Amino acid sequence: MPHGKPAGVRCVQLADDNRCRIFGQPGRPAVCAGLQPSLEMCGNSREQAMMWLDELERATAP
Repeated sequence: MPHGKPAGVRCVQLADDNRCRIFGQPGRPAVCAGLQPSLEMCGNSREQAMMWLDELERATAP
C-alpha cells in the first residue's frame, strides 16, 4: 500500500490466515517491522490481540 493503510482497511499483504506475505522481506514497511508485540498488545489469545489492534485502528483513524 504505497500511500499507507487507512484505519479499518485490511492490509493487502495479509494472507487468508492473517499472516504477512512480506514478513522478513526488505520491502516490508518500517512501521510494520517496528511494531513489537507485548503482553499488553497480544493478551492471552488471538481474540484479545485483535481487540487491541481494532482499538488502535479506531484511535488512529482520521
